Amino acid sequence: MNRSAFQGHPFHLVSPSPWPIFTCISLLTLTTSGVLTMHGFSHAGYLLPCAFVLVMSSMFFWFRDITSEGTYLGNHTLAVQRGLNMGVALFIVSEALFFLAIFWAYFHSALSPTVELGAQWPPIGIEAINAFELPLLNTVLLLASGVTITYSHHSLIQGNRNGSLYGATFTIILAMVFTAFQGVEYSVSSFTITDGAFGSCFYFGTGFHGLHVIIGTIFLAVGLWRLYAYHLTENHHLGLEAGILYWHFVDVVWLFLFLSVYYWGS
Repeated sequence: MNRSAFQGHPFHLVSPSPWPIFTCISLLTLTTSGVLTMHGFSHAGYLLPCAFVLVMSSMFFWFRDITSEGTYLGNHTLAVQRGLNMGVALFIVSEALFFLAIFWAYFHSALSPTVELGAQWPPIGIEAINAFELPLLNTVLLLASGVTITYSHHSLIQGNRNGSLYGATFTIILAMVFTAFQGVEYSVSSFTITDGAFGSCFYFGTGFHGLHVIIGTIFLAVGLWRLYAYHLTENHHLGLEAGILYWHFVDVVWLFLFLSVYYWGS
């Protein structure tokens, strides 16, 4: 074959893709329809689920192409892997700053409650959730899931495919149980998101953490499927590693939530 047919560099220059622009348009549609729905515009509620389906579809096809590039086309060279790892690290930093803003809002009211809050925290009339009931059980479940996914990772590195499959499967089960218990906690709570600063900060922080748990569960489920389909090897499993890093970040955020919001804040 002609020598010019081969890639002469290790960098991430792949074939043109329609998914970046398609994702941008889908996200713009989602945010616009969401704002219109919140402001009561007629028929905007019909556009919102369609926009959500568009976003999910663009994500699915984009990640499908990335999987093909890394698994079948050999585009994920060492230079590309370093770049992807850096991207995941910067993404997690941005997520950490997002939760920092949530904790900042919480402690702004909790450390110096105003007269309108009754000059106490939790405010008068709000019965906080007991940290040593369902929140403690959820803490144990989430920490256990961190152990099982670490076992899965180390098993994969050592070539123990069955151990890696079992560890990832147990992690996903624990994550789903955690999400179910979080829903139970919300359903039996004596206050809502409209109950002042306490309710807003509590549900904003724990709710977005729950959303991250759901995203992390999907992330790890895709990794489990790729592991089952022999896509991953002991020295090339970038997608699963990214999911594991994301999951450990979710664990750490929950520890801060448990200590500051559930235990100290109650």
